[in-house]
Amino acid sequence: MLQERPPVVLLIAEDDQDMRSLLCDELWDLGVSIREAADGDEALRSVLDARPTLILTDLRMPAGGLDYIARLRTFAPGVPIVLLTSFGDPKTKADALAIGVEAYFDKPVRLSELKGTVRRLLGPALNGKID
Repeated sequence: MLQERPPVVLLIAEDDQDMRSLLCDELWDLGVSIREAADGDEALRSVLDARPTLILTDLRMPAGGLDYIARLRTFAPGVPIVLLTSFGDPKTKADALAIGVEAYFDKPVRLSELKGTVRRLLGPALNGKID
């Protein structure tokens, strides 16, 4: 019996609407379903509702921060987290990586690098559908 794979769901949590729209536009062509969240609380609800395959999130947003990232890790064990921030420093990066963030980008981010990282982290979940 052939089993259908579950859809690939990318959660984009970013409080800046323009940045969130840009990320959605850039990553949509990967053939994934995209869920959006404007703050940490909304992102946590989306994790429970949508069961994302990968989470792309801003660090500093309402209900955000490293505690929020740790809660994401608790609610979505094993789901890769890609962190974006405009306020990065070596300690923040080290702390984020220590709590399980797979990739960390300072803003402004190079979209080609971000997209490559997302592709790599989604890997087999994309079913070979890489543009």
